[in-house]
Amino acid sequence: MLEFAEKSLTVRIDTSKCDTCETKACAEACKKYARGLLGIDDQGRASVAHRDAEEVLRLGTECLACELACKTKGNNAITIEVPVKGLDEYLKKRQ
Repeated sequence: MLEFAEKSLTVRIDTSKCDTCETKACAEACKKYARGLLGIDDQGRASVAHRDAEEVLRLGTECLACELACKTKGNNAITIEVPVKGLDEYLKKRQ
C-alpha cells in the first residue's frame, strides 16, 4: 500500500493491484494532466519514491486524474480522500 499527502488530500494506492495492470494509466494521466508526480517503479508499481516528501507536497496539483484513469483504464487501485471541513455537521443538519 502506498499512501501520500498532497496539500489538502490523501492518495492511497493498493500497489498489489499494479502487478496485473497492463496500462499503468495512472502515471500517464499524472504526466499529461499534472506534473508527473506519480511514476512507475522498477517493479511496475505506482510510486512517488523518485520524489522527496517536500516535492510531493509542492508538485501535487490535486487534479484527481490518476484516480479517474485507474478506475476507467486500470485496476481501480487508487482512492483519493478529500476531507471537507464541516461536511459531517452539515449533513446531520439536513437529516
